[in-house]
Amino acid sequence: QVQLVESGGGSVQDGGSLRLSCAASTITYCMAWFRQAPGKEREGVAGICNDGRTTYADSVKGRFTISRNNAKKTLDLQMNSLKTDETAIYYCAADGYVSLLRRLETSQYSSWGQGTQVTVSL
Repeated sequence: QVQLVESGGGSVQDGGSLRLSCAASTITYCMAWFRQAPGKEREGVAGICNDGRTTYADSVKGRFTISRNNAKKTLDLQMNSLKTDETAIYYCAADGYVSLLRRLETSQYSSWGQGTQVTVSL
């Protein structure tokens, strides 16, 4: 199983930006970011695979950018124009090939990080 460690979380004001990073013990074909707000289910935010394709949840399109550096074994998530309802724990996930239409489904990933807290306040 892949070891994943997230960093970069913190507190930011509404409309602010944060950049999350995930360090992986090894490279996998697909990686993704998920988030879980208090009392809610974990949801997919963005995914990227080695086929070069990226997938975004509709709610973050145009504001979030996912990227990966295979040489450094890292996955990043640049988050701009953050909203208060995006306060959540953000998780990095990894697995082998995941079909394009399923890249934001939690069930498709077997390796998970411990998460990093993102708090957006007014």
